[in-house]
Amino acid sequence: MVLDTHQGGAPAAANAANASPAKASFANEELSPRVLRRFAPLEPAKPATNEALASLGRKLYYDPRLSKTGQVSCNSCHPLDKYGTTQTPVSTGILGRKGARNAPTTYNAAGHFVQFWDGRAANVEKQAVMPIENKDEMGMTGDEAAAALRAIAGYREEFARAFPGDPQPISFVHIGAAIGAFEHGLVTPARWDRYLRGDTTALNAEEKAGAKLFANLGCIVCHTGPYVGGSMFEHLGARVPWPMTADRGRKGVTGHDADDMVFKVPSLRNVAMTAPYFHDGSAATLKDAVRMMARHQLGVELEDDELRELAAWLGSLTGDIPHAYIAPPVLPEA
Repeated sequence: MVLDTHQGGAPAAANAANASPAKASFANEELSPRVLRRFAPLEPAKPATNEALASLGRKLYYDPRLSKTGQVSCNSCHPLDKYGTTQTPVSTGILGRKGARNAPTTYNAAGHFVQFWDGRAANVEKQAVMPIENKDEMGMTGDEAAAALRAIAGYREEFARAFPGDPQPISFVHIGAAIGAFEHGLVTPARWDRYLRGDTTALNAEEKAGAKLFANLGCIVCHTGPYVGGSMFEHLGARVPWPMTADRGRKGVTGHDADDMVFKVPSLRNVAMTAPYFHDGSAATLKDAVRMMARHQLGVELEDDELRELAAWLGSLTGDIPHAYIAPPVLPEA
């Protein structure tokens, strides 16, 4: 491993007497409390406080009638039986139009500090309706989407149950509230959470080595907390410039030069199942993504055994798909 120190991390690696952290024997060692404090177990999804609202949101998530062509739903770009991603660099919207960025998973997204790669939505309730109005994704206006649902008797009844007493229960804002309520249940605890709770048998020796290397390299500066990310923005290409620069990230939202090439740090939950990676979908495999992050963010060239150990630990972040919760619902008939 070639290590170039930086302000954000890796002091342990830099001072390890030129020994690669991955070469040490971790078979009988657990992660230190100092490292574990940077994380927190992911709690299982709580029962919905408004079951009628979450149930409505499940239907809306799967309903293609919220698109101009009647063929594209939220699940088209975020298929829940595939860990919430299409496994393509970008997703396909109405009339075969391609999105501009890789579509991140909706699993665990409700816990992130903002939504979208550029943070332009504050929460999943606001994020959920933006693709509906995007001309390349679902192609509707807010008024058109609400009118389409008002024309369906079953939805008139379900919105009335979800928003009792509201004189206009079907609105664009309420569509987002319902889909967001459903997405709050898309939570996937994993073996890593068992380890954080004290079950040292939840990870094998290689996975523990990968977790230690992840910490020693300084990756935990950005990928931290219960979602192992999803809690801050970061400049992409902090040590080595990012090769694809057509998308300038958050600067497109704020207009500030300080936000040039700044993106939301993604969560690493289920990352082994959500290739390709990054906002531009430029990394085809998990090892490619890890290698690129080390090079561009840390100034590090990883060796093959280090890549293997890091990928092994990242695999421990894969949770179980909640099949009963995401089962495609019967949609109200037109």
